[in-house]
Amino acid sequence: MKLALASILSLAAGASAFAPAQSSARASTKVQETKADLEVLAKQLNPIVGFYDPLNLAEAEFWDYDNEATIGFLRHAEIKHGRIAMFAFVGYIAHANGIKFPWAMNLDGTSFPTGNNPPEIWDSVSDSAKWQIFGLIAFLEFWS
Repeated sequence: MKLALASILSLAAGASAFAPAQSSARASTKVQETKADLEVLAKQLNPIVGFYDPLNLAEAEFWDYDNEATIGFLRHAEIKHGRIAMFAFVGYIAHANGIKFPWAMNLDGTSFPTGNNPPEIWDSVSDSAKWQIFGLIAFLEFWS
């Protein structure tokens, strides 16, 4: 009886995840900012350091776009590459602790390299697998 009730309640809770959300007034978000906006934001977030831009990227204009579009591109790139760096760190720690996929690495049945040193594991990966990794990275970089 309790198991049946628990099953029904878990199914009902899971179904609510796919129910349409109630519409509410959405706040608009400012996507692109000017250098003056960045200076004010930097002073609010860190009053000790303030605005720090040694390469003067906040005044740059990449690919013949205006300054606001360049700042938006740089913010997007910083968030994206920060997430990739966190993912790479988790992958490095996984390899260092001997965690690997349970299936074969190649179609011919070659298993994943053994060992706990990530640089040595990378050196033992086949060149075709490395090209697949770099190809996926290039595709995702150009797609975004």
